[in-house]
Amino acid sequence: MLRTPLEGIERAHGANLGLFAGWLTALDFGDPISECRATRSSATLFDVSHMGRLEVDGNKSFELLDKLITKDLSTLNPGEMSGPALILNENGGIKDDIMVYMVNDNKWLIVCNAVNRVKDINWLLEWRDRLGFTNGDVSVKDLTTDSVLIAVQGPKSLELLESIGIKDACKISLLNFMQNIRVGELSIYLISRSGWTGEEVRSYGFELWTDVLNGVKLYESLIKAGAKPAGLIARDILRIEMGYVLYGNDIDEAVSPIEARYWMALSRGKDECVGCDRVWSKYVGGVNRLRYGLKLKRGVKHILRRGYKILAGDEVVGEVTSGSYSPTIERSIGMAYIKVDHAYIGFNLDVDIRGNRYEVKITDFPFI
Repeated sequence: MLRTPLEGIERAHGANLGLFAGWLTALDFGDPISECRATRSSATLFDVSHMGRLEVDGNKSFELLDKLITKDLSTLNPGEMSGPALILNENGGIKDDIMVYMVNDNKWLIVCNAVNRVKDINWLLEWRDRLGFTNGDVSVKDLTTDSVLIAVQGPKSLELLESIGIKDACKISLLNFMQNIRVGELSIYLISRSGWTGEEVRSYGFELWTDVLNGVKLYESLIKAGAKPAGLIARDILRIEMGYVLYGNDIDEAVSPIEARYWMALSRGKDECVGCDRVWSKYVGGVNRLRYGLKLKRGVKHILRRGYKILAGDEVVGEVTSGSYSPTIERSIGMAYIKVDHAYIGFNLDVDIRGNRYEVKITDFPFI
């Protein structure tokens, strides 16, 4: 078990800690629903230090990443991000979805899912060797346990950062980043205009990456400035409201990005990366199932859960992969893979919840 470096300060602010992807981290601060509402209306503070943080360095780093990542990295300039992007297996299944940061031609950063961190490192090193590159050509460093990643999300995020002295945050555009920011006694390695709650789409989200000591100071400064601490339960609800996938629930190595409708993670026409040829063959040939959103009627008290079956008559035509109650639209929502010939967008199928059937509306993303 790994522990977030911010465990102590999170406990001091009332965190309920639990295990996620092998990490002991904050699940909530007493009320996940109010944490969601604060994210949509004000500003919240998430410790996402469990996410993997990797550095890929060397004169062959671009060639390696270009071989393994579904997005076209050649369009990036220093200080720009590409993501979400995918790492695929050779059958076109999803090994991970990641964010890629271009520091310069020879230095790149990756933020990956906690559950896949070791797997991703091993895949990078395996392909470095398969391509004939040496450690001098490409080095892969794991920066995760020596650093902290904090997400500030919500419409008052910029105001919050400016109030603690980060005056240049307003200059960062969506999916761009700045490095080596000094604010009084605080030293911040990187600030990006990004996130995974949907607030980043409206340019309301930031992620801040720093060392452990500065991370503790930064967290406390943001709390004092008025940020509401939030945990992973709220983060999960917020990403479902946007239709964002969670690795291990909605995507994995048996799922194609075509089935997942994960279009924003693909650069059309890029077919020379590992697994990309299999993805585009499915794009041309078609698939049998697709990922869509689900809504229960307002007032139904049940929550859609992973594994619930979707029915058309007596035929099972799909299965729920993620679900939650949405405080924004005040009903249970979720996502499921549904057979393409039963994907009645805007109409209803049924969901089996512990032996009882309820109408569920098939919809697209986002929910809000």
